[in-house]
Amino acid sequence: MPKPEKLLDPVKVAVTGAAGNIAYSLLWRLAAGEVYGPQQPISLHLLEIEAAQQAARGVEMELLDSAFPLLADIKVTTDPREAFEDVSAAFLVGAQPRSKGMERSDLLMANAAIFSEQGAALNEVARRDVRVVVVGNPANTNVLIASSNAPDLDPQRFTALMRLDHNRTVSQLSSKLHLPVADFARIAVWGNHSASQFPDISYATAGDKKVTELVDTQWVEDYLIPTVARRGAEIIEVRGSSSAASAAAAAIDHMRDWVHGVEDPAHWRTAGVYSDGSYGIAEGLFVGFPTRAVAGDWEIVADLEVTDAQQARIQASVEELKAERDMVADLLK
Repeated sequence: MPKPEKLLDPVKVAVTGAAGNIAYSLLWRLAAGEVYGPQQPISLHLLEIEAAQQAARGVEMELLDSAFPLLADIKVTTDPREAFEDVSAAFLVGAQPRSKGMERSDLLMANAAIFSEQGAALNEVARRDVRVVVVGNPANTNVLIASSNAPDLDPQRFTALMRLDHNRTVSQLSSKLHLPVADFARIAVWGNHSASQFPDISYATAGDKKVTELVDTQWVEDYLIPTVARRGAEIIEVRGSSSAASAAAAAIDHMRDWVHGVEDPAHWRTAGVYSDGSYGIAEGLFVGFPTRAVAGDWEIVADLEVTDAQQARIQASVEELKAERDMVADLLK
């Protein structure tokens, strides 16, 4: 019997909001090797507020009891600098949830202080090549706050989770056309992780066929786009709580692709990345684009033909992001 390959030195990975529902799904998949692979041990740094420390310790106990071969050690802390010290990846999950009657602007201000502090801590102690994905909503503006408070880190090391919207789009197409999710390629979700987002199948393929030739335009406009945009609210209404497991799955997908890349150039992913001005979108915002994961980086898919109708939908979501940026202007460095 051949000897197993020697394991590598552990990679340090931080997860905030470690006692929450999303982290409860995310941490087990991380510890099982679903991001870095079967030969890469990880060291988990769990950040949680003081009031949730006991619950976070319970999570630590369960992770240890799971006896994952790849889980080298666990640290639980309330200090962002301790949590982010020398980390190669950070999942910023913890955020104040939106409560009944809370406006999006209220949620922005409630979370702004959290992400400014975490951005500053990452700037101070994280690896310079750290990969950061913000899961806590409103993710696109929370990542803008975090990145702006980390001036020594390349803003391209920061991303907002929009893979869940991408996965939801693929899932709806799969159900509609009775085709495996793996058949779909060249799908994008533009804009903000909010009801203004634009799930775009203009370029999408299913095998060797164009998706626009397989579905009715009215179905796309009246069902697909609003269903994907409002899916989170629908799940809360049906399940009684937010879409934690699917958000965790999307965060794993996002980070795994970022680390390893995607071989097929037609298999785009949606990531909320730093805008370089592509497609006339204001530079410096974090916006959902069609992207490819190449050589450890996210690259915006270039030179797509965009119709006036597409541009109008994209711009409407970008305008919302600009308004959110203005609300938190005092916290941007």
